[in-house]
Amino acid sequence: MRNKRMSLFCTLLILGACPSFGCPNLIADSKKGPLVDTINATIEKDSLTNDSAVVQFLPIDRDRSLFTDRNPQSISLPSEDIAHYPAVSLQQYLKDQAVGLYIQESSGEPGTIQPMFIRGLPMPILSQKEVYQSQPLVVLDGIPLISEHPFAYDIQQYDFNRIGPATNLLSNIDMNNIASVQVLKDLAGTAIYGPLGANGVIAITTKQPSPTRKISFNSYVGIAQRPTVTTINGAYENNFRRQFYDRYTASGQYSADDTYPLYLSDSLNTAYYGSSNWTDNYYQNGLVYSADADISGGGDRANFRFAVGHMQNRGVADETGLKRYSALFNINMKPLEWLLFSAMINGNRVQRDRNRTLRDRFATMSYIPDLASPLSPNNDIYRGYLQQFDNSFDNNATNIVEGHAKLVFDFNRLKVTSRVAVDYNEGYRDLFYPRTLMEENSYASNYYGYNQRLLFDNHLSYDVDLGAQHTLYLEAGSTLQWDAFKYNYAYAYKGINDFIKINLLESDPDNLDYLVPQAFPSQLVYKFLDYTKQNLVSFYGRGSYNFNDKYTASLLLRSDGSSNAQPTSRWLFAPVLSLGWNIKNDLMGDDATFSTFNLRASAGRMGRLNVFDNFSQGPSYSAQLSYTGNVVAPGYNGFGVLARPYEFGWSGYGIPWAYTDQLNIGLDMGLADERIRINLDWYTKHDKNQLLGIPSYAEYGYNLSYEAGMDVNNTGVELQLSADVIQRSEGRFSWTPTLAVSYNQNKLTALPGGLDEIVIGNRLFRVGERIDQFWLLQNEGIYLTDAEIPIIGGIPQHFNGIALRAGDPRWVDTNGDNAITDVDKSLIGNIFPKVAGGFMNQFSYGNWSLDANFYFNIGRNVLNADMANRFDFINREGTTNMNSVKEITFWEKRGDYSQYPLYNPWSNVIPYRADQDLFLENGSFVKLRTLSVGYDLSDLLKGRSSTIERLYIYCSGHNLFTLSPYTGRDPELVDYMGYDTGYGMPIPRTYTLGIRMNL
Repeated sequence: MRNKRMSLFCTLLILGACPSFGCPNLIADSKKGPLVDTINATIEKDSLTNDSAVVQFLPIDRDRSLFTDRNPQSISLPSEDIAHYPAVSLQQYLKDQAVGLYIQESSGEPGTIQPMFIRGLPMPILSQKEVYQSQPLVVLDGIPLISEHPFAYDIQQYDFNRIGPATNLLSNIDMNNIASVQVLKDLAGTAIYGPLGANGVIAITTKQPSPTRKISFNSYVGIAQRPTVTTINGAYENNFRRQFYDRYTASGQYSADDTYPLYLSDSLNTAYYGSSNWTDNYYQNGLVYSADADISGGGDRANFRFAVGHMQNRGVADETGLKRYSALFNINMKPLEWLLFSAMINGNRVQRDRNRTLRDRFATMSYIPDLASPLSPNNDIYRGYLQQFDNSFDNNATNIVEGHAKLVFDFNRLKVTSRVAVDYNEGYRDLFYPRTLMEENSYASNYYGYNQRLLFDNHLSYDVDLGAQHTLYLEAGSTLQWDAFKYNYAYAYKGINDFIKINLLESDPDNLDYLVPQAFPSQLVYKFLDYTKQNLVSFYGRGSYNFNDKYTASLLLRSDGSSNAQPTSRWLFAPVLSLGWNIKNDLMGDDATFSTFNLRASAGRMGRLNVFDNFSQGPSYSAQLSYTGNVVAPGYNGFGVLARPYEFGWSGYGIPWAYTDQLNIGLDMGLADERIRINLDWYTKHDKNQLLGIPSYAEYGYNLSYEAGMDVNNTGVELQLSADVIQRSEGRFSWTPTLAVSYNQNKLTALPGGLDEIVIGNRLFRVGERIDQFWLLQNEGIYLTDAEIPIIGGIPQHFNGIALRAGDPRWVDTNGDNAITDVDKSLIGNIFPKVAGGFMNQFSYGNWSLDANFYFNIGRNVLNADMANRFDFINREGTTNMNSVKEITFWEKRGDYSQYPLYNPWSNVIPYRADQDLFLENGSFVKLRTLSVGYDLSDLLKGRSSTIERLYIYCSGHNLFTLSPYTGRDPELVDYMGYDTGYGMPIPRTYTLGIRMNL
C-alpha cells in the first residue's frame, strides 16, 4: 500500500496539478484523509492541517520525472531568503535565482516595468507591443494575473513609457507573504495553463493558514546609496568641441561663429562655465524600509491568515520613489468531511513618484519646446528650475485586487473542484505642468484605466485502482476566462492660468454640450477612449500512468477557443506527452553511487494568443486618424466617423492560430546520498505561424500589413549544480554552493510569404540568423586625407550618394561596389546574452549565516547610443526633436572619449551615426548581487521568553560591485533594443538591517 501511495504521489508531482484550475497537487491515502488543496497544506481527515507535520508547502511539480521531489525545471525559493532582499518587485529577486529566466532592469527608478523572458525570445522585439507578447504568465495562488494591454501605444508618438501609471504590476506582491516561487519552463509544466503559459509560467504560492495561533513580524530599514559621478561644465564641453572646430572649420582654428551654440559662446557666463554642482539636487541617498505583520490561527475545522504590510523605496535620483500598502487574507473551512471551502483576497495600493526628465515629459505631451540651451549645471539655477515643479503635480497610483473562492468535494477517489477567481487593477495619473516649465504654455492630463480578469473553472479527477505496481490518474476540466481593458485619457494645453488645472464642464442641461469639458478660446484639448475585451474557453483531459516507480507516462489533450482568433480558426487542439524513466530504480538497485538518476522528456504543442482583437474579424475600422501629429477622432459635419486603422496596420482574413512546439529532455542526478545534485536540460522551442508587421500597402495609406508565417526557434541547455561541500554533520561550519547556467541560441526559421529577409526600421531579419542581432556598418577608422579614399572608374567612394572626404569614417564596403549603403551593413553581436545565470553560496557557522550571490551575463552586446549622441553634437544642436533633449545628466562625464576617432562632425554622412559598430561594446558582466549576514537569536531566548519562538536579525548589501569591459555606466541599463540611451537611472547599492520574529 505504501508503494502505491508513493507512486501516485510522484505521478502527481511531475505531471502536475493546476493551481490555475483548482487541481490537487497531492492525493492522500483514501483511508487517511481528503484531497490536498492546491495552495494549502496537507489535510488530515476531519482536519484542515496535519498537526504532526504542522503545515507542509510542497511545490507543484509539473515538468519533472516522477521519481524525486526535486524540481530542476522550476525553482522553489524559501520565503526567508525572499524577504532578505529589499526588492520593489519580484523580478529584482528572481534575476540571479532562476536558470533560464532573463530579466531586463533598464532603470533603477523604483516601480518601473522590468520585462522577463523565459528560454529566449519567441519573436523579434521591435516595440513595446512585442515585449508585452513575450512575457511569461504570472500566477498568484492559482490566479493567472492580468497585465496592461499594449493598445494604449497606438495613440503615443513614443513608447518610452505607456500612458498612465506605467507601474510594474508585480510590485504589488508583498515578499513576506510568499511561501515559494516556481519558474515553469517546458510544456510538461506550463501546458495546464493553456495559451496563457506559452511564454512560460511563474507560479507564486503565498503562506497559508495555521491551525494554531501564529504571529510574525518582519521589518527592515536601509539606505540606497547615491552614485558617485564626475560632473562637467561649459568649459569642459567647450574644450571637447574645440578640437573639432580647430581641425575642421574653414579658418583651420577654433572660431566661435554663428554656428556655435549660444550657451557655450560666452566663457564668462557662470550659468554654464561656473561651478557644476547640480548633483546634490538630483542625486540623493534614498530611504528604504518595510514593515509587515501577520497572524494566523483557528482550529481543525476552520483556520485563517491575515497579513498587512507597508513598504517604501526611495530612488537615488530625481526624487523618485514608491510606496506600497498591502493586505492579504486567507481562510479555509471544512464544514463537512467531504467538503472544503477556501478563499483568498489580496489588496494593494501602489503609489509612485516618477522622474522629471525632459524626455519623458515631452513624450507625454507630444510637444517639444525650444531646446537651444540645456539646463544649467549651476546649483542655484538648477534649484530654481526644480522649484517650478512645486506648482505642478503628478499623482500616480495603482489599486490592485486579486482573489478567489473555491469548493473542493472529496469523495475518496473522486475529487471535484470548482473555483471563481478575479484579478482587477486600476490606475490613474493626474498631471499638471505650469507655464513656467513649458514656455508660457501650461499642460494638464488625466488618465484612468483598468484591466480585469474573471475566471471560472471546474476540475474533476479520479484515482483508478490497478494494483500495487500500477497507478492511473485521470482528470478533466474546463475554464472560462473573461478579460477586459479600458482607459480614458485626455490632455490639454494653454490653460487660462496656473491655478485652474481642470477642464470646466458645461453646467446648463439645456445645451447640447451639457457636461462636456469646455475649452477656453486658447485652450487645446485632446480626448481618448478605448475599450477592448477578449474571452478564452478551454477544455482539457489528462491521464497519468506509473509502473512500479520505474516508468511513467502522461498525456494531456486540450482544446482552446479564443475570441481574438478569426471565426475560420477559432479553436486549436494542443496535445502534450510527458515520459519518465527512473534509471536508479530500474537498473541500479542498491548501488550507493547514485541516490537519484532520472531521465525525463516532454513534447507537445501549445497555442499562442493574438493580443489584439483587431485580428479577429479581418479588415477593421477605427476612430483614430491624425493630420497634426496628435491622434484624434475624425468627424464630418460634427458627426464622428470611422476610418481604416492606417497607423495600426492592415490585417486581412485567413489568420491562423500561432503556436509553439516544444521538446525537452532532462537528466536529474543525485550523488552521495544527495550531497551533490545535478539537473541538466536540453530544449528546443519552435514558435510558428506568428504575425509580423511587414511594410506594405503604402499606396493605400497603411504603414504595414500583418502577415502570418513567421517562425522562430530557440534551442538551449540549462545546468543547475548544487553541492553540500561542507556539511554541518562534519562540524559547525557548512557551505552549499549552487551554480545555475543557461545557454540559449535563437534563430529565425521562416518569414511570411516565403521571404528570405526583411528590413523593418533599423533592423534586418534574415532567415537562418539570430533575431536579436544589431544591423550595423563596420567601422575601420578614419580617412585622414582625400587621397586615402578608394576610387573606382574615376568615382570616389560614396555614402548613399554623398562622396566621402577626409575626416569621414572608413566603413567596410562588403559587396565591393565602392558605395556604402544599407547593403553593406552586417548582422553583428546580439542584444540578449547567450549565457546567463547565477552563482549562489550559503554559509553557516553555529547560529551565523552568510549568503553571497553573484549574477552574470556572458556573450551580449550593448550599443552605446549615449556616447553616439555626445559626439554627434552638431546634429543634436538646436533641433526640435527628441534626440536633441539634454537632461541635467548632460553635465556628467560618462564613457571613454579617447577610444573614438575625431571625425568631421559637419559631414553630411553623419560620421557619428549610431548604426555602426564604432559604438558597439561588449556588455558581459558579473555582479555581486547580494551579500547577507544573519544571526539566529532563538537559542538565547529559550527559557527567557515563552512568547518569542524565533528571532533572527540580519544585515545585507545589494548590487555591491560590477565587473565588465563595458565603458558606460552599467551594462544592465539598456532598453529592449539593446541601446544604452543614458536615460536609465542607476541601480543603486543598497544596505539594509532587518529583523524577523515569530511568536
